[in-house]
Amino acid sequence: MTITAMPQTDAAAKPKGSKRKLILAVVAVLVILGAGAWFVLKPAGKPAAPKPGPVVKLDSIQLNLAGGHYLRLGLALQETTSAKEDVDGSKALDAAIDLFSGQSVTDLDQGQARNALKTKLSHTVTALYEGDVMGIYFTEFVTQ
Repeated sequence: MTITAMPQTDAAAKPKGSKRKLILAVVAVLVILGAGAWFVLKPAGKPAAPKPGPVVKLDSIQLNLAGGHYLRLGLALQETTSAKEDVDGSKALDAAIDLFSGQSVTDLDQGQARNALKTKLSHTVTALYEGDVMGIYFTEFVTQ
């Protein structure tokens, strides 16, 4: 009696192939789900830049500076088109008073220092008005 080995059938080879197919199917599903989630959840990009609306000119104010000097300051606010109504300039004037009061005349006469203060005021004002104002202009700037 000889024992013959049973020839290997496709049944033994099938688990390898079916595992491979299962892994490929899972990977394909994960890729499809990932791509779908990316399209749904992707960032919208940068918000659109605000469009300039009307300019609101505020009455000039006088501020006390260091050393007994003063500054006559006039401001205008650049509204955005999304502003619901004309903005009240009181917040901008209050911010300007806080920023410029007590400054020295020599600091304000230097263009670079004055521009730095204007930039700081502009950032403060745009934050205070929450999208209704996009910038400021000096309409008057006189020191004595």
